[in-house]
Amino acid sequence: MALAIAAAGQVRKPARVIPGFHLSLGFTLFYLALIVLIPLSAVFLKTFTMTWDAFWTAVSNERVVASYKLTFGASLIGAALNVVFGGIVAWVLVRYRFPGKKIVDALVDLPFALPTAVAGIALTALYSGNGWIGRHLEPLGIKVAFTPLGVLVALTFIGLPFVVRTVQPVLEEAERELEEAAASLGASRLQTFARVIFPTILPALLTGFALAFARATGEYGSVIFIAGNMPMVSEITPLFIITKLEQYDYTGATAIAVVMLLVSFALLLTINLLQAWTRKRGHGGRA
Repeated sequence: MALAIAAAGQVRKPARVIPGFHLSLGFTLFYLALIVLIPLSAVFLKTFTMTWDAFWTAVSNERVVASYKLTFGASLIGAALNVVFGGIVAWVLVRYRFPGKKIVDALVDLPFALPTAVAGIALTALYSGNGWIGRHLEPLGIKVAFTPLGVLVALTFIGLPFVVRTVQPVLEEAERELEEAAASLGASRLQTFARVIFPTILPALLTGFALAFARATGEYGSVIFIAGNMPMVSEITPLFIITKLEQYDYTGATAIAVVMLLVSFALLLTINLLQAWTRKRGHGGRA
């Protein structure tokens, strides 16, 4: 009897669906090392075989620096544009019902499904001088294809789904009662958005911005067709890396890649810290 009571008093541990912590952690670390850490380490180790003078010459060439400015500048602007317009698209898809809504929702994922080369060719055909859109823009003095503006268009195109798909579930789970309460207390639409809606979706917007920026910095296929690849004008950094590899200059390619990795990591770290700060501030405000 005493044994039965003692056994009943014992708290049973919940059964684990997957193996225990140590095995799962070991597999996680092994997989990350195999897929992420080892390739990145190889890039740095190859670069370390260069002398400092050779490294600086490879990464500070005038054309390479111009490509940095275009790649990171267009990536930042494209990600920022997607935060604004991608947020609007997510809002419309969540808050409104209209004919063809499912088709529009599916079209958001089109940049994911299209091969990058197909996207680049399609954008070039649209925005070239004799394209459907370009023929109307060039008389106005707006040339898109084979200019930095074309690079921006391509990077904005491929980054849109990251923002929409990040913000959309947050809007779906947002409590509309808070918006109704703000309106009943006399808040205007702008005040309701600024004080109720925007703080809720801000972490998701930052996440979408980071994902869109990260994708844009490494984009190659959809950009090279519409960029024109003119020296000092529309050359992107990934093109330089490919060129170096084709010339069997592996150390030069890895040197440029290391610079891109470091700059991207610094920017993404800043965005993640800002995102963590906004979440902490939001929790503190609700408390």
